[in-house]
Order: sequence, then C-alpha cells, then structure tokens
Amino acid sequence: MSLIRDLADQIVAAHRNDDLCIPIPVFSLNTPPPQIDNEAAVDHYELAGALAAIEMGFIESDAKTLGKAWSRMTLQDGGFNPFKWPNRPEHFDLLPWTRNMNPNAFKECPKRLGLYGVMPDADWVKRMVDVEIPTVQLRFKSEDKSKIRKQIKESVAAVKDSKTLLFINDYWQEAIDAGAYGVHLGQEDMEVADLDEIRAAGLRLGLSTHGYAELTYADRFCPSYIAMGAVFPTNLKKMPTAPQGLGRLYQYAKLMSHYPLVAIGGIDQDSIHAVTKSGVGSVAVVRAITQAKDPKAAVKHLQELMQA
Repeated sequence: MSLIRDLADQIVAAHRNDDLCIPIPVFSLNTPPPQIDNEAAVDHYELAGALAAIEMGFIESDAKTLGKAWSRMTLQDGGFNPFKWPNRPEHFDLLPWTRNMNPNAFKECPKRLGLYGVMPDADWVKRMVDVEIPTVQLRFKSEDKSKIRKQIKESVAAVKDSKTLLFINDYWQEAIDAGAYGVHLGQEDMEVADLDEIRAAGLRLGLSTHGYAELTYADRFCPSYIAMGAVFPTNLKKMPTAPQGLGRLYQYAKLMSHYPLVAIGGIDQDSIHAVTKSGVGSVAVVRAITQAKDPKAAVKHLQELMQA
C-alpha cells in the first residue's frame, strides 16, 4: 500500500495547481468516503490514479474511471509519469473513429453550435430566433401535457425557415411529434427514453454529462453532441457533482474533441471567453440572456466575446 500511496501523492502534487482539484469534500462528513476496490484493480497504477482522483475531489465513479485511465496510459506510454494526465480517447478505452461506422449513431449536427440559449418558454425561443442565435433549447417545465405540446409546437414553428437550431429538453416524444430538430436528455433519461424511436425519427440527440464516468457512458450512445458541466455554480437545477471548473472542462474538451461539445452551467459574460478557449464549439447560457436588461444586446455581446 505504501507504493500506491507514494504514486498517488506524486499525482496530486504534480496537478495541485492545474485547476483540477476541488478544495471541498464531495461526500458528506456523515458518510464514509469512497472506497477503492483493491481486488478488482488491474495494477497499482489504477489504484494510485483512483486514490489521487478522490483526494483531488472527484466523485467515486469518476475516480474509478480515472484509475483505469492511469493504468492504460502508463502501459501505453511505457512508464509512469505523474506530470501527465489521461486525456486521449485510448486512455479511456474510447474509439473515436468508430462513430462514422456505427449504425446506431445519432444524426450529426454542426461541430460548432455557437452560442446556445436555454430558454424557459416558446416566447423566449421566438425572441432568440429574432436575434438569429445559432442554437436554442426549450426547457419548459410543466406537468400539463397540453401546455407542453403547445410550447413545443410554437417553438418548432418559431424556428421554421430560420437560421436557429432547436433542441427540446426532456420531452422526446412530443419533440418527435412536432418535428423538432433535436432533443436534449440527461443521463437519467437514457434508461427510459426510446432511443430507437428518436433515432428513427431523425432527431439529433444531445446528452448531459458531469464528469469522466458520464462522458465515457455517453459515448456508448454516439449522440449528436455532448454537453459538459456544470462549469460554474448554478441554481437552475440540482447537480450530481460540484462545479467542474475550467481546468476539468479543458481536459474534458481535449478528451472528447471528436464530438460537438457544449459547455454549460453558470457561464456569463465574464467567463464565456475563457470557456470558449477550452475548445468547445458551443457555450450554453441561461440567465446571461434572460436576466439581461437588453437580451438582444446581450446575445450580440456574448457572441462577440466567444469570437474574441
């Protein structure tokens, strides 16, 4: 165990200033910390990588994923180097070139979706079409199915013959019925959504992810794009992980560069330029537009900052 401890300490020390560490515990003080399964590990590099990841604030599933990646990277590179970081698809057992050969891959969307407005209702979608925002998502929340269908139908009509691409959040069946461009789903939706029906209807699929484990899981479905977050703190919805920060976002973007990528979560005019520099082709914003005094001017300014 002393060797594993030493290797883990080397990794943590090497990346302490890389903006990869989250300086708060990700588990409650009332519950035991995540455990490393010594018997299931391939080698001590996997154990050390997982242990280091936990100490850097990664959740247990991400730590296990990183541990396996450290093992593969060490084997592929011919030796252990704590100053490296797993960031290539082969480190995570991903095969990016297979997407074009996968018959189950979802329909492609532009590599760069640009500024991506996440809007609460059809009226806001219409306003985004008027300012020619590249991509918009309808995130309408209601228990009333008739209201949901009405909002989706109006949103689809609003983007017709426009330059704006529309994704519908969650309501995949209604999105199919209305002829939407695409649908955006969370990880929890993948077990219940009829992916074959979505694929057969020709809708693009965007998937939310919140770390390494969910990124590798999302890759199994060959979605049209992958959303990564939350980059910064947000109160719009409860997140399964702490804010990821720019350091992790940059690593995620490098790893998944074979996909169209969307960064999301707490992004505003002060941070959007740095987020864009990560290599993502799209940045999703909510309050930076909806709470702006002049939403039209805000959209223009945000796009200018992305291109700066």
